[in-house]
Parts: sequence; structure tokens; C-alpha cells
Amino acid sequence: MIEKTEFVYTTYITSTPQKVWDAITTPEFASQYWGKKNVSDWKPGSKWNMVSIDGSEITNITGEVLESRPPSRLVLSWASPENLGNKSEYSRVTFEIEGMGEVVRLNVIHDQLKAGSEMAGGISRGWPMVLSGLKSFLETGKAPDIMAIKGSCSAQSQSQAQSQAKVA
Repeated sequence: MIEKTEFVYTTYITSTPQKVWDAITTPEFASQYWGKKNVSDWKPGSKWNMVSIDGSEITNITGEVLESRPPSRLVLSWASPENLGNKSEYSRVTFEIEGMGEVVRLNVIHDQLKAGSEMAGGISRGWPMVLSGLKSFLETGKAPDIMAIKGSCSAQSQSQAQSQAKVA
């Protein structure tokens, strides 16, 4: 049996549930803080794609809309395009959006991940950056350049790995 893991992230955003929903599901909004755009009609059973915004239009992540209840809940299957034919490589992302007066509590649950997989490692670094960018974008209208941050994190990780290899 394959061991599975999950990540749960909660953030509070000064916004409305509809604005949070739109920021996740509208390509023009997502591209401003995510560094990618999420493309779908967001109806249950529909395909969704996370697409590069560098002009290449490469699909980085893909899946199916499993549940959609605007503006409070969105559940997606999540897979690398090269793993589309292998359901054991799929994971699931649930966005729970709850209005609490002037703030929104956003829970992101990414589960059904293979423990120790490359995808699980990427998720553990990626979601905190994406959610920080979402919060900044909705509260200030500006978001950090997540791709630049992600690039420097990757370079730092490679440098640390090389240093550890030299020590060993």
C-alpha cells in the first residue's frame, strides 16, 4: 500500500468570499500572484489546467473539477500532465472559503499525495508562496513575483545540496 500525506494551510484575508473565489478561478487574477493562470469553466466534471503565463501556454498541472460551489468550495484533482493516465499519481486540492465579517478564512487542503514524492516536496514549498501572494494581492493590490522567489528558493536548495554533498 502506498503511503499518502496531506498538507493543510489556513490563512485569513481581508476580502470577501467572492473576491477570493475570483482570485483563484479567474486567469487574469491568478496570474498576478500565482505566476500561472488557472483555466476552466469550473463546473463539476470539467477539465482544469494551470498554464504558464510566459507566452508558452504550457500546462504545468491539470485535473478535473470534482466539486464547485461558488464562492465557498472548490475541489480539484491535481496531476502533472505526464501522469494523466496514471490515477495513482493524482492528488486532490480543496479550497474552503468562509466569510467571517470583514475577513475570509481560506483553508487549502492538498491531500492524497504520495508521501516523499517530488510532487509532495513541491507542494510543501509552493502553497505557502502562492497563498502569501494571494493575501498580498487581495489586501494591497500587489503581489510578490512568485516565480522570482521560487527561482531563488530552487537555487538556494541546489546550493545547499551541493554543499552537503561536498561535506559527505
